[in-house]
Amino acid sequence: MAKCNSCSAPLPANNNKCVYCGTRNDVDLHSKYDYSIIHKESDRLCPYCEKPLQIIDLNLNGSFQVERCADCFGLFFDPGKVETLLENSVSNVFNSNWQQLDMINNDRFQGNKNEKYIKCPACHAFMGRVNFGYRSGVVIDRCTSHGIWLDNGELTHLMEWKKAGGQLLHDREKQAEALKKNDFGSILDHKRTQTDYFGNAPESELIDTVASVIAKIFN
Repeated sequence: MAKCNSCSAPLPANNNKCVYCGTRNDVDLHSKYDYSIIHKESDRLCPYCEKPLQIIDLNLNGSFQVERCADCFGLFFDPGKVETLLENSVSNVFNSNWQQLDMINNDRFQGNKNEKYIKCPACHAFMGRVNFGYRSGVVIDRCTSHGIWLDNGELTHLMEWKKAGGQLLHDREKQAEALKKNDFGSILDHKRTQTDYFGNAPESELIDTVASVIAKIFN
């Protein structure tokens, strides 16, 4: 459980305001990443606070810049950057723990959260709301052109989801859907998505995937 940066009292999941001292906390980045502020103000606005976002560098294997709100601690990622951050932050996951996934989602569920559509910090058009991945429990705000907004606490939620094997379940679910349809195109597209997602997997993996599908259909 995260602790208050000011008084060290425990913070409830997805709650950045300490009930003891009233301090607002950055539960996603504090003590997780050694980040630095590149620009105190960018030309993009927080969709909630309507203030300029900061540009910060997470120094993830070199420069890795994202934007965040200094007031509500929301984060705005350019397309593909959330996936890259998760891949570099959570590794060596070989099994899925269904019980742990349920515990994570139950712990972080916010029944009283006021869900609403928000505007993209870049183009100011309303963003779509979609599930990030299978059984992640996180509904993200996404602009298909400019990127993804995560509320404070949602990045930590996704890290816990992936650590519990949620990404493995997501990949298996997508492959199973493609197999049911006997859709070679979907299977290859998914495999290519994994290649982009996980960092340039060998082309031989695509060939192995096709061979496996053919064996399942004709044997």
